[in-house]
Amino acid sequence: MNWSITFVPFVPWPAIWIIAGIGAVLLVLLFWRARRGAVLRLLTFAALLLALANPHLKREDREPLNDIVTVVVDDSQSQTLAGRTARTAELRNALEERLKEVPDLETRVVRSGSSTDEPDRDGTMLFTDLGQALADVPPDRLAGVIMITDGQVHDVPEKVAALGFDAPVHALLTGKDDEFDRRLEVIAAPRFGIVGSTQTVEVKVSESKPREDDITTLTITQQGKEPEKEIVRIGTPVEIPVDIKHAGPNIVEIKVDGADGELTEINNRVLLPIEGVRENLRVLLVSGEPHAGERTWRNMLKSDASVDLVHFTILRPPEKQDGTPINQLSLIAFPTRELFQEKLDQFDLIIFDRYQRRGVLPLLYLENVARYVERGGAVLVSSGDDYASPLSLYRTPLGSILPAAPSGRVVERPYRPALSEFGAKHPVTGDLAGARGGGEDGSKPTWGRWFRVVDVSPRDAEVLMTGADDRPLLVIGERGKGRVAVLLSDQAWLWARGYDGGGPYSDLLRRLAHWLMKEPELEEETLRASSKGQSLIIERRSIEDEIDPVTVTTPSGEEMTVTLDKGERGIWRKVIQVDEHGVYRIASGELASLATVGKANTREFAAVTASTEPLAPVLEGTGGGAFWMGREEGANETLPRLAMIRSGRVMHGADWLGLHKRDAYHVKGVRLFPLFSGFLALALLLGLLAAAWYREGR
Repeated sequence: MNWSITFVPFVPWPAIWIIAGIGAVLLVLLFWRARRGAVLRLLTFAALLLALANPHLKREDREPLNDIVTVVVDDSQSQTLAGRTARTAELRNALEERLKEVPDLETRVVRSGSSTDEPDRDGTMLFTDLGQALADVPPDRLAGVIMITDGQVHDVPEKVAALGFDAPVHALLTGKDDEFDRRLEVIAAPRFGIVGSTQTVEVKVSESKPREDDITTLTITQQGKEPEKEIVRIGTPVEIPVDIKHAGPNIVEIKVDGADGELTEINNRVLLPIEGVRENLRVLLVSGEPHAGERTWRNMLKSDASVDLVHFTILRPPEKQDGTPINQLSLIAFPTRELFQEKLDQFDLIIFDRYQRRGVLPLLYLENVARYVERGGAVLVSSGDDYASPLSLYRTPLGSILPAAPSGRVVERPYRPALSEFGAKHPVTGDLAGARGGGEDGSKPTWGRWFRVVDVSPRDAEVLMTGADDRPLLVIGERGKGRVAVLLSDQAWLWARGYDGGGPYSDLLRRLAHWLMKEPELEEETLRASSKGQSLIIERRSIEDEIDPVTVTTPSGEEMTVTLDKGERGIWRKVIQVDEHGVYRIASGELASLATVGKANTREFAAVTASTEPLAPVLEGTGGGAFWMGREEGANETLPRLAMIRSGRVMHGADWLGLHKRDAYHVKGVRLFPLFSGFLALALLLGLLAAAWYREGR
């Protein structure tokens, strides 16, 4: 029960203040002139104001409310280092036992982790989670906040007022004040690079505390290259050149040697994927003679905005003699020397469409093309009956690299192109539209018919598609560093025109061209990884019947072996749930891939040594303190004692931490008793008026 005085005015307070102001001026004049009865008039006027204010005696029936203390437990990834997880659990249990001993105090525990499904969450967000937990807590009931953390908090408000409460914030630090750690910091790294170019990655080795040895060794590993070592100075930025060798992710791993006594080596290594982007692909298309399907290749290549096409059709071979003067011909001379000797290496792909020896290209230039493939180039031969003739390209120096040897026969009868067993798994043909769905068992293609195929024998090559009597129709092979392919029919244009239902001519020709140019998504052996929320999706493509398990390396350096589930068309897949944010490395033999869960460059491992610096502004502004709890003694021995304080600017000491004693309450009922109303107030007011009149009348 609580008693107090309150006012229930008969008129608004502004009106009372105006009346009081006017009366005060008049009373000052009376006292200045020393008029009789001035004191009685003052008392009368005061009684009038008191009557207008209508004072009441208020009695409240109050129910005391418990004070609330919030314990914020840091469950971020950096808390998993150096035994902090066990230390945190021990501190929490000991602290809760201590808080239970304090009367009229309610404890709330908030767990704050860094592995959540929020895409924009990066780092340790203790104050974000604290604000959400205090949404239903009145500020006048909050006794204080105690954080069990390593001090590396990334959402500390700039101003104490942003907290929204007036209570001390204390920190129980789970580490030691003398921790040492070395880390590798990425200053600048490109996300993209042109294939064939060299990009620069800038890194720096940092240490939490200066040491005598100021040099260390970096190990740089790029895909397809032996590891390189470089001596660097600690604290000095270092530029590392990275060769962008192919399209897609080019992975470079940079690792610094560990130091004696450092906290962890997790942040001593970085994995950087740099996406290789090709400039416009340069394709040379040489058509030996006009035919019905000639424009199929041209239209497909011209429709691709990423392709720069150079196309020549040989309309008039040198042996043709019709008496027409050269100066009257509108034909462009074939620049053989410029294309096949001076600028040959500038092309990504060379296509011979129904070309045969006709004296246009000297054998020396075709020998240049063979060497071009051995050095990493790509050649596609789209042939018809010309490939089986004595003038076939196979009977030139180019035959040393071609994957199909012609028998001299051409089979001409209707057939539906089909996939070989190998082609059903290959990314070029395995999932072409209509590859399955026909036949009694649904495994036959539903494509339109062709009517010609050249009889060949594969030579160190693989067959993707078959024609009449299961003869090879599409043959591919690798020669040296380059690739070659032969399409043994010139009737793909039938699909383009929709004959007999048509077929996926555009997809087939485009994929074949891109496979020859070594586009990563069309490789036979690939390993890819991606993420969705907290799910890590691993996909492996292989032409083999069995594959090895993959090794997954987490951001914290732990390794686990995962066996993938077999699917269709050479696809193996697995989805696993993960807890950590950061870059995951997936490896299988020589194949490797990266996937990012949450933020790639998470701040959790940027600085892992326990520190009071991030929390210092909030601790000082609220009167709280920081206590180092990383000693070997038990939590009960090292935990500071608790003190309930009603007021104070500094709420901590060397061995104690203070909480506000709020004395909050809930009002259950209120009664009002008027103090200056009714006949008593009227009699007092009239008596004062009569006394004043009597005094002035004497």
